[in-house]
Amino acid sequence: MGPMYYIGLDVHKQKISYCVKESGGKIYAEGWIPATRHDLDCWMKNLPQPWSAALEATMFSGWIYDHLKPHAAAMKVAHPLMLRAIAAAKKKNDRIDANKICDCLRCDFLPECYMAPTTIRERRRTLRYRNLLVRQMVQMKIKISTLLMEAGISDNKQRLHKAGYFRELLATNPDIDESLSPLLRQCREMVVRLGKMETALIRSLQQDRLLVERVERLMSIPAIGPITALTWALEIGEVQRFSSIKKAISYCGLCGDEQRSANSVQRTPISKQRNKHLQTTLIEAAKMAPRYSPTLAMLYDREKQKGNANRATLAVARKLIAYLMAVDRGQTHFLVVDREACTAA
Repeated sequence: MGPMYYIGLDVHKQKISYCVKESGGKIYAEGWIPATRHDLDCWMKNLPQPWSAALEATMFSGWIYDHLKPHAAAMKVAHPLMLRAIAAAKKKNDRIDANKICDCLRCDFLPECYMAPTTIRERRRTLRYRNLLVRQMVQMKIKISTLLMEAGISDNKQRLHKAGYFRELLATNPDIDESLSPLLRQCREMVVRLGKMETALIRSLQQDRLLVERVERLMSIPAIGPITALTWALEIGEVQRFSSIKKAISYCGLCGDEQRSANSVQRTPISKQRNKHLQTTLIEAAKMAPRYSPTLAMLYDREKQKGNANRATLAVARKLIAYLMAVDRGQTHFLVVDREACTAA
């Protein structure tokens, strides 16, 4: 086998800048190609063998990673927030960026980030699309309330988005004129249509052969429903990549940042570097968890007595992560252990 060649890729929507270097640092080739599969195939035919490549994580990186990986000796994705050498440069362009990524890969200084398997990323795309539908559905519901408030029409807030009450409101309220009624009907139709689409997406994911057993195990945990279980499975990917619960908590953004200099220590309440989808879902699940689990209810009450309800919710969310990690690693259903019975035995 000949010497290894290293390739740095700076990825954009329409083009990909590349830099190919030998192990000693000498530039073998550099330039750019259109960001299409056909052009990548033509470009790979002229590459020396063997070669390894690295590219920065962007929204365009997934298909490029999948297309190049079968042909590369190694394929890596760089963490964008940790490429300080590029961000701090005075002169910055695509050619220089590709060159520096190549040097980081060649010198083994590349801040590599996790790239989930293609099967997980495809299903994650579906789940995140469901999140978009839910946001749009909420916006339509808010718009219905806004239209009624603009016209000075009172309504029952708890029943407004129920189909029967909404039809009755349109039929019996004399203040809803001909100009307002079509807008309200269109908003309601959008809510119904988006709700059906959201239900169909969740059902398809729950019945997916790759996820069905894993989601069933996760849902055995108190307060973990289908949305939380699917979000955990698809956003975490391979749970074995976390060596401890603390690292999983950090990934979910349920701990604070720390900035230490000399004797000064500053900590923030919650981290901004996180998986925002997991963070939001786990916090919402933690708010409901004390209703379904006496253990989590005791934890919430104990933390709340210290004077901060938000910190109590975060403590419950961290405990849920510990449960999720245990079930996912052990590949077994959640079991509630009676400590007093164990002690007596």
